[in-house]
Amino acid sequence: MTENCLFCGIVTGTIPSEQIAETERAIAFMDINPATRGHLLVVTREHATDLRDSAPEDLIAATLLAQSLVGRVIERLGADGANLLSCIGPDAWQSVFHTHLHVIPRYKDDPLVLPWHPKPGDAEDIAATAVELR
Repeated sequence: MTENCLFCGIVTGTIPSEQIAETERAIAFMDINPATRGHLLVVTREHATDLRDSAPEDLIAATLLAQSLVGRVIERLGADGANLLSCIGPDAWQSVFHTHLHVIPRYKDDPLVLPWHPKPGDAEDIAATAVELR
């Protein structure tokens, strides 16, 4: 646990939260700044800044917990789908530097608009980038 980490405080119970589910390695609770109704956060119990620093076992546990919650928000809240989001770094909207996944229920008429709007990319640029990543 890291002192002054909001999510470490939630994990230890020193900061209150609306906890929804837990496993040995991860917990899920309601986001207090929800993007849509039912927005949840799944955090690793062990502190790590983001998924790059997390133990594989912690990431597996968080992902499996998020998977179960996606089903739950669709079945119990009537969501039409869900986004699973991990923000890594402030330029990618990370505001709490403790590994976490957002489970964001999506509804046909919800107001959430993410800034990315998919459009076809340049095939040559895509192929060249693939070479860099292999």
